[in-house]
Amino acid sequence: MIEISTQPIRNCEIMVPGSKSYTHRILIAAALSDGKCNIYNGLRSEDTELTTNALIKMGVAITTDSDKVTVWGQNGKLNAPEKPVDLRNSGTSMRLLTGVAALARGRTVLTGTKRMQNRPIQDLMDALKQLEVPVCSLNNNGCPPIEINGGNIPQAHTDIRCKVSSQYLSALLLIAPCTEQGLDISVIEGPVSKPYIDMTLDVMNRLGILTERNGYEHFNVPGNQIYKAGDYLVESDGSQAGYFWAAAAVTGASVKVSGVKKESRQGDIRLAEILEQMGCTVSYDSSGITVTGRDGHLKAVKADMSDMPDQVPTLAVAAAFADGVTIIENVAHLKAKECDRLSCVATELSKMGIKVVCTESGLRITGGKPAGAQIETYDDHRIAMSFAVAGLKTPGVFIKNEMCVEKSFPNYWEVFERLYKS
Repeated sequence: MIEISTQPIRNCEIMVPGSKSYTHRILIAAALSDGKCNIYNGLRSEDTELTTNALIKMGVAITTDSDKVTVWGQNGKLNAPEKPVDLRNSGTSMRLLTGVAALARGRTVLTGTKRMQNRPIQDLMDALKQLEVPVCSLNNNGCPPIEINGGNIPQAHTDIRCKVSSQYLSALLLIAPCTEQGLDISVIEGPVSKPYIDMTLDVMNRLGILTERNGYEHFNVPGNQIYKAGDYLVESDGSQAGYFWAAAAVTGASVKVSGVKKESRQGDIRLAEILEQMGCTVSYDSSGITVTGRDGHLKAVKADMSDMPDQVPTLAVAAAFADGVTIIENVAHLKAKECDRLSCVATELSKMGIKVVCTESGLRITGGKPAGAQIETYDDHRIAMSFAVAGLKTPGVFIKNEMCVEKSFPNYWEVFERLYKS
């Protein structure tokens, strides 16, 4: 357990790691490529290591140096791992690698923690079954562990529901060019988190894959394409930037996060726009985005967070310090994350004396003066990192199981201290 310091934070510039979402996708695309890929600024965390190790077990050679990760692509041809692959509680790894396993010759079993074994993946399995890929939930509950018998994808068209996660669609898009016929995909429900689909297509296009789309309703990817080997740079993580922008918002300081840009496809950078609506000043330049807070003058907002669900805990903490009732909506799918993020955020803010109501698809937060509390993290990295922001303003905030941040931001506490240490 760690106590957050309330000493004044200084105006500063922060560097966050490479994007977790981009890193997962580039690792997979590189593994399917036609040769040597050097990945620079990729995130090295528990989740991305799980994806890396799973790809190695599928026959991909991957080495890690101080400045890069090198992946030797297998031309879209993989082998099933000999033993079940434990993906812990990495939902991104589970969903994207379920698609990858459809390419791997043989029987792949993907499993994870107790929580993972309650996280739904039925919609992706249904889409794969339409492609005649043998796949099943070993506990017959639509959740991991799942078994995929891959190596052959006989059909080319599938319908998919993406109300729970856009990663179901991303999983199919990533493997589509490596199939003989390609894939024609119709989205019949959703999708949520649309920017993540854009990120997937961005990675595919950068590695030489041709794709066609009609909005977010229909996608066509020709087959017999190969991802092109080369050098690739991962941009900084917009989700991680949000914690530091929120720190500026609640304390009145000015914090610049370098390496993130307004034109990024990462939906999470739009948190800066919402903080601006709450009364902060936001400035953009070629090297990063700066948020300057107005201490004690935040105002409530109504925010549709469907395209940036990972920022919900961060916005919720900022809203606890705002005047009025903040409404966060269209994020019902957060109930299926590392924890039920809606109820968990509500519980912890309530401990701090903040009135919170869980709605069917979001939160209603009445701002005030939060009190100190011991914060349960539910083994969820985003709960830990978000509530640390509250401790910058409120004395007596303790974060339990603080090392759960290793899932996505291993040196978070070191970077966090830079807010108030020279």
